[in-house]
Amino acid sequence: MGRLKERFQAFVNNRWLVFVAAMWIQSCAGVGYIFGSISPVIKSSLNYNQRQLSKLGVAKDLGDSVGFLAGSLSDRLPLWGALLVGAFQNLIGYGWVWLIVTGRAPVLPLWAMCILIFVGNNGETYFNTAALVSCVQNFPKSRGPVVGILKGFAGLSGAILTQIYTMINFPDQASLIFMIAVGPAMVVIALMFIIRPVGGHRQVRPSDGLSFTFIYSVCLLLAAYLMGVMLLEDLVSVSHTLVTIFTVILFFLLVTPIIVPIALSCSEEPKDPAEEVLLPKSEQQEAGKPEQSDQEHEVIFSEVEDEKPVEVDLLPASERQKRIAQLQAELFQAAAKGAVRVKRKRGPHRGEDFTLMQALIKADFWLIFFSLLLGSGSGLTVIDNLGQMSQSLGYDNTHIFVSMISIWNFLGRVGGGYFSEIIVRDHAYPRPVSMAVAQLVMAVGHVFFAMGWPGAMYIGTLLIGLGYGAHWAIVPAAASELFGLKKFGALYNFLTLANPAGSLVFSGVIASSIYDHEAEKQAHQHHIQLQMSGFLFSGLYGQDEVLKCEGSVCFFLTSMIMSGFCVIAAVLSMILVYRTKTVYANLYGKSRP
Repeated sequence: MGRLKERFQAFVNNRWLVFVAAMWIQSCAGVGYIFGSISPVIKSSLNYNQRQLSKLGVAKDLGDSVGFLAGSLSDRLPLWGALLVGAFQNLIGYGWVWLIVTGRAPVLPLWAMCILIFVGNNGETYFNTAALVSCVQNFPKSRGPVVGILKGFAGLSGAILTQIYTMINFPDQASLIFMIAVGPAMVVIALMFIIRPVGGHRQVRPSDGLSFTFIYSVCLLLAAYLMGVMLLEDLVSVSHTLVTIFTVILFFLLVTPIIVPIALSCSEEPKDPAEEVLLPKSEQQEAGKPEQSDQEHEVIFSEVEDEKPVEVDLLPASERQKRIAQLQAELFQAAAKGAVRVKRKRGPHRGEDFTLMQALIKADFWLIFFSLLLGSGSGLTVIDNLGQMSQSLGYDNTHIFVSMISIWNFLGRVGGGYFSEIIVRDHAYPRPVSMAVAQLVMAVGHVFFAMGWPGAMYIGTLLIGLGYGAHWAIVPAAASELFGLKKFGALYNFLTLANPAGSLVFSGVIASSIYDHEAEKQAHQHHIQLQMSGFLFSGLYGQDEVLKCEGSVCFFLTSMIMSGFCVIAAVLSMILVYRTKTVYANLYGKSRP
């Protein structure tokens, strides 16, 4: 009985259990991805026009990206408290919308509906923050795979929730709003006490490689399965019984990763967390939260950072500390003689723990932000306009491309985390180089969209989906390495603002303006042709139908501009690579064989 209790305790305190629970939370943390499925019933129930519905969409995007409060609360509350706040927001926001749509509550003005959508979707930021903060702290030397997998499941959540809704087969579409209000809140409340940093969480075990391989295999199988199911249900009339079977298999795949913590808890001898084999102390401090005393002894004078040779950073930790101590002693003597003026170190250095305000005055942080804004913003422009892009090229079945880009987005997040981890662990090279590669891949994808060649939609969707998804695996991991984990929640949620900022400018201004201009040109030519047929004023009465653009010209200029932005983003990423070589050499150089 005592041994069973020890096994259960080891299971509860296993960092892999936290990781799996975070994957489950992320599986229902992408409510914003299915806004397109609930918007028709909102539009019809409340008699909104397309412009009013677009305002709700903007509120949804803002709620998904404005995570200042989530980042701040994750630093001040236990993570279960932040998750509870997010679940409450999700329930209140979308629950109230459901009551209004079904006539159970009085109709509110449009601005109030925008607030409800914002509040409901803002709950996602708490789920994302808590999952990433806990797992990055639990796996400080595997940040790429962990972030990639978690963000990948968030991207897949729309397809997962849609499949569950299809199985339940509610009689009306408004029930989908009820499901996304109640479902994620129930899952989060059930798992919120599991999501936490656990004792002895920085241990490196031989089983880690096999465990990640198993999780990756499940991810690839899940992506392939969802792709097949979505295409089958779209192209063929499927019975409800078969839909139920598909959903049960989906649940089985989602539950499968629990095998990892169960197997590890049963196969390993339980140990007290304090007795577990941890990383060397110097690596703990670099990967996790540096101890203040060590920071103070490492660099006291800011002039040491300026005067020390570059090769000092490449020395072993003990030798490095000796050299720095020697430099400090020399500077101290020079200061005593009045030869130099020494000042105390101002703020942390790369690789240490930054607050958000300290990070905001660093060039590296803004290089990440603007590289993300240009790269992910151009990708989100494609995602937002994918329906019109496919229609302009003559495709009728546009939602196939929407489903495909969701899968490629998922694989991009998982693959971006995996390959960026190989770069830093096997070569001790800066992680942002993988972001530069992803942005160049996106640049090529935009060119395919611009040219409109046969099959270009398929190739462009593949390249843009992979590149866009990779951003959200690479950027959080790189930010945690350069600016520490202590205030990671606030740092991450500030960086996510690059996404709506890029979309607002690129999609809301550039893409829409160019599309409308080309549509008006085509409509004008059409009016000239119809002038002699008595339809001179048809454009005034059927403007929504007439003002449609056809052909690759509709998005040619937009796509070429987006391609140029991706190239600029890659240049910014490479500048960041050049600036952070020594940081990554310190973090990962000593772990190489």
